[in-house]
Amino acid sequence: MNTSLVQSLYLIAGFTALAIAVRAGEPSEQLPQASPGKTWKIVWHDEFEGEKLDESKWIYRQEGKRKDGWWDRRTVSLDGQGHLVMKTLHDGDKYIDGCIATQGKFERAFGFYVARVQFQKQPGHWSAFWLTCNGIGKVGDQGRDGSEIDIMEKPWLDERINHALHWDGYGESHKSETKVVKGANLMEGWHAFGLHWTPDEYVFFVDGRETWRSKAGGVCQVPTYILLSDEVGKWAGDIRKAKLPDQFLVDYVRVYELADSP
Repeated sequence: MNTSLVQSLYLIAGFTALAIAVRAGEPSEQLPQASPGKTWKIVWHDEFEGEKLDESKWIYRQEGKRKDGWWDRRTVSLDGQGHLVMKTLHDGDKYIDGCIATQGKFERAFGFYVARVQFQKQPGHWSAFWLTCNGIGKVGDQGRDGSEIDIMEKPWLDERINHALHWDGYGESHKSETKVVKGANLMEGWHAFGLHWTPDEYVFFVDGRETWRSKAGGVCQVPTYILLSDEVGKWAGDIRKAKLPDQFLVDYVRVYELADSP
């Protein structure tokens, strides 16, 4: 293959990656600075195009009781305009919402994870973008053999976001560290939430701005899967005061790795 053709192919690939990385042209979608000689390469993504959830990428999390509500797959859909819609509904004597995960479909350790979302408007439930793995239940090596990594939890209808790390299971040995940060105009429009996870630390981002660095629990060294969820519970206020249905929208989820520059 001649040199000019190779260069052209690299340019095409570069413009394609750029188009993905800066859709809508918002600063919130910026990637972290790559290390010298490296560039970000997208390794997995879902843009939520089409009319139904891509089940080659996602599973519906097990339906049933969850906190003060119930997870129900009927609350998850695509709107046909490139968005995942996760609704919260009053269904008879229950409040229902949903959760999807890449468990068994896409699991990896390390990289840059980012989701662009638009938040719910009513109290009593919260949306989240997070990672976890089967090793979360293990006790003895802290978080290195499995952690829950909450890139974003949004129980408040204001400018606050919760980042969190959990390890050593959810029983008596459970440990965690959290960080509440503020964004700008988070209740309006679209916002991006990212995690740069390396073998040595976690770095969290809100709209391209670094908000937290942590090594709490010892950094997880094993593959995790991605979850998008909504949960009903008192942490987010009184669901009885909510005007339902309400919804949480996701524009995309993307995962990048650092690769050698061409």
